[in-house]
Amino acid sequence: MRTVASIRWRRLDTPGHDACRLQCDGASWQLDGAAECRHEDGRLAQLHYRVRGDPHWRSRSATVRGWLGDAAVDLSIGRSAYDWILNGNPVRGLGHCEDLDLGFTPATNLFQVRRLHMAIGQAADASAAWIDLDGGNLSELVQRYERRGKLSYWYSAPRFEYAALLEVTRDGFVRRYPDLWEDEA
Repeated sequence: MRTVASIRWRRLDTPGHDACRLQCDGASWQLDGAAECRHEDGRLAQLHYRVRGDPHWRSRSATVRGWLGDAAVDLSIGRSAYDWILNGNPVRGLGHCEDLDLGFTPATNLFQVRRLHMAIGQAADASAAWIDLDGGNLSELVQRYERRGKLSYWYSAPRFEYAALLEVTRDGFVRRYPDLWEDEA
């Protein structure tokens, strides 16, 4: 694997950091990262993640390992022809979701930004299989991206009542995720 880009974020709403790198082997993409932060309920978390995608920027598998408070986290997520699979169990009803959203990191937005490859002014919905660390399950997260500029996208996730203008790097990493994350470069 060849490293294409890397980034380090600072969490804005609570103390924390995340460092991530993007790698490519010509046939697939891979994100490797580590997030250390305070969860919304105050528990500390340390999470190592790896997300693999195909040449077309569709998420194919992921692992998340570490801890959240006093609970161990050890998740294996995969994609079959029809469903997402969490720790060996098919999760029905998410087969239409091309993307995976880890929720605790801005890293996975890179796949949608790169896969959608929109011209300025274009918009697209990008439903993702979203991991709930507390419940240990996957569910649908409806997201919408509208490209506003060369390096900016209007992003909304109605489930979380969140909408903001995301600024991205040339590589597609979110550089500024208002009120949540910011690149430390």
